[in-house]
Amino acid sequence: MSERVAAVDCGTNSIRLLIAELVDGGLREIDRRMTIVRLGQGVDATGAFAPEALERVFAASDDFAGLIRAAGATRSRFVATSAARDVRNRDEFFAGISQRFGVEPEIISGAEEAELSFRGATEALDLPEPYLVADIGGGSTELVLGDRRGVIAAESLDIGSVRLTERHVTSDPTTQDELAAITKDVDALLDSTKVPVAQARALVGVAGTVTTVAAVALDLPEYDRAQVHQSRIQGPLLRSTTNWLTNSSRAERSAVPTIHPGRVDVIGAGALILQRLYDRMAVDEVLVSEHDILDGVALSLG
Repeated sequence: MSERVAAVDCGTNSIRLLIAELVDGGLREIDRRMTIVRLGQGVDATGAFAPEALERVFAASDDFAGLIRAAGATRSRFVATSAARDVRNRDEFFAGISQRFGVEPEIISGAEEAELSFRGATEALDLPEPYLVADIGGGSTELVLGDRRGVIAAESLDIGSVRLTERHVTSDPTTQDELAAITKDVDALLDSTKVPVAQARALVGVAGTVTTVAAVALDLPEYDRAQVHQSRIQGPLLRSTTNWLTNSSRAERSAVPTIHPGRVDVIGAGALILQRLYDRMAVDEVLVSEHDILDGVALSLG
């Protein structure tokens, strides 16, 4: 017996939808969408959602709610992550989402975000244990070390592509001093994390930053989920791709068809987070998964 469900994940940079059927404890994907909304615009500085950011989120939510109704999903879950945890005007956000989806948005903890990402990313993968799942978002980065039995250690770190770009980058191309400031912030939190990343025998990267880095590394003519999913980016290729993303101009990045326009200005900081994490691990590649917290949220409805 199958049931059609919907999962929505609203992060700092994007809002995403997965409609799937729960079948024998797994998922059969029906539809998957992503819209860049930059909900976290200015939040690091102001502590509140910008009116135009809420407008973008609500417009995308109207579209997603229509798709959910048309697909006949019987249950939905809406989760919001880093940007929505501490803002002053979160009630306005809550009311707009509840009105559109008919469910209360859940501001999930960093620990739950990590567990959902881990479950979604590693379902059906055969990896040496333990393995680390890294979900690099706009406002935070989730690190989860685990194995087939589940999570061993997890933490949400306040480093993300939007947060670090807004905090440190004013130049185009990004200057070496600005890159050094980003690197300092990233290293400080990676040095202090309770997750023993050096113990991992495999690194699984999920979500838009990592999949974009992979698409650029693979030099795809256009974004292709089938080619990105479970691709393996070797260390030298990761480094050369990160170097290009962090040192190129905005115009040069905009000309790459696999970089979504909404990620053009922040992908360098996101790639640098991935590179600094990789550099302290005993692995020689990043395994890229198109399955992530969305899949974990959908599975949680089973």
